[in-house]
Amino acid sequence: MNYRITHRTTCSYRSPVPVGKHVACLRPRALPHQILTHYELSIQPTPASISERIDYFGNTKYFFIVQEPHKKLVVEASSQVNINPAAIPPLPADSLPWEEVVRVLSADHSVAGLSAYESSFESPRIKIRTEFADYALQSFTPQRPLVEALLDLTARIHNDFRFDPKVTNVRTTTEEVFLKRRGVCQDFAHFQIACLRSLRLSARYVSGYLRTHPPPGKPRLIGADASHAWVSAWCPGYGWIDLDPTNNLVPSTGHITLAWGRDYGDVSPLYGVIQGGGANALAVAVDIEEIES
Repeated sequence: MNYRITHRTTCSYRSPVPVGKHVACLRPRALPHQILTHYELSIQPTPASISERIDYFGNTKYFFIVQEPHKKLVVEASSQVNINPAAIPPLPADSLPWEEVVRVLSADHSVAGLSAYESSFESPRIKIRTEFADYALQSFTPQRPLVEALLDLTARIHNDFRFDPKVTNVRTTTEEVFLKRRGVCQDFAHFQIACLRSLRLSARYVSGYLRTHPPPGKPRLIGADASHAWVSAWCPGYGWIDLDPTNNLVPSTGHITLAWGRDYGDVSPLYGVIQGGGANALAVAVDIEEIES
């Protein structure tokens, strides 16, 4: 599948902002199944300086400074990617029992093993809690194969939690989401990661896009596609397995990966510090168009 993606963020301020320092994490990753063929970042007003860096997790980030007074900041990322089906995960029953994965994870001193192990600990937005472990243990029964348990947990979160964009925001804690049983994709990804880490398993947060389709007979609406978030869990002998608790599926050619990290804070699409500005409003529009190869 070939996609053209446009991600436009508009920040409007009540009063002029003389200086703004920002970071954009909007460049899709290059992966074995995902080939980035074009990328362009447009920023208005034109930054006084901009630099490209690779962060600790291998994500590409752009650091830029706007030094002219402005009441509106517009950041638009345009990408083209080719998505092929990812490697097929092992049959659920063929994976190691999850308790054995916990043991292997802490004993594996290879580069890949250590990289996975560091994703089994708490992070700023995801805490390890007994109540999260108790919820997960309904799926992770004794000696159950890891992949089988992962799929069961993904399905349970999808069934037990309701998608509701009005009850949470980027500052809502995982504990609050668990109590409300409502939220959005970011919340569900954080919760599933919290469950896995509370069992001493390794999981990371993945940000990206999800290709949506209009209802039958309806035209495709420009800008109506979505930023998305899902989970990647470590499976020894196979690698990272992606799971989408919001939609209860294993991501495939409809998911486009932007970045990954410990939690949302590592991969926020756009963040920064401004001087002045007063009250502000944020508008985000994403458009994903399937194109000819």
